[in-house]
Amino acid sequence: MPGLGVNGIRTLGGFISIPPNPTMILRKADRSEVSAIWSILQQAIAQRKRDGSDQWQQGYPNEQTVHDDMEAGYAYVLVDNDSVIAYAAILFDNEPAYETIEGRWLTDGSYATVHRVATSDQVKGKGVATRLFTMIEELCLGQHINSIKVDTNFDNGPMLRILDKLNYTYCGEVFFQGAPRKAYEKVLSVK
Repeated sequence: MPGLGVNGIRTLGGFISIPPNPTMILRKADRSEVSAIWSILQQAIAQRKRDGSDQWQQGYPNEQTVHDDMEAGYAYVLVDNDSVIAYAAILFDNEPAYETIEGRWLTDGSYATVHRVATSDQVKGKGVATRLFTMIEELCLGQHINSIKVDTNFDNGPMLRILDKLNYTYCGEVFFQGAPRKAYEKVLSVK
């Protein structure tokens, strides 16, 4: 029998089923939302510092990164009742840093890459990042992309827990901006 887990997330035989929230929408970001996105990223940068991590502490990401994501078409926001509550850069192009891996990817075909995931401090601990990832998976399937690859810092506990919860597979290490990162992939199945 399904049980209600953390943050109202339903668990069904080891799989995560998050109840739909009709007020949450994942969509491409608008240029008018740059300041809201940058504010959320700054909150995430500060959190990484409080956690004792070096990740995102050397000037990346920065506001120019958000503008670059917009220009490239990678900038996505999760909005709830028209308020931006989370951000992610979603690339439907190949990520050059992923061409070399110390390990092995699960697939060799087309994939989406997720970078710069951040949620507003106002929604921390409410399952929003998990919801964001499930919506990214739905977006990918809608674009006929059946694989998502992501990397994260070795000490990014919250992201590592999300990837584990959503059944991403650890594939090895990639080097992103000169630093080693844990690399994960999830092969999506059409429901």
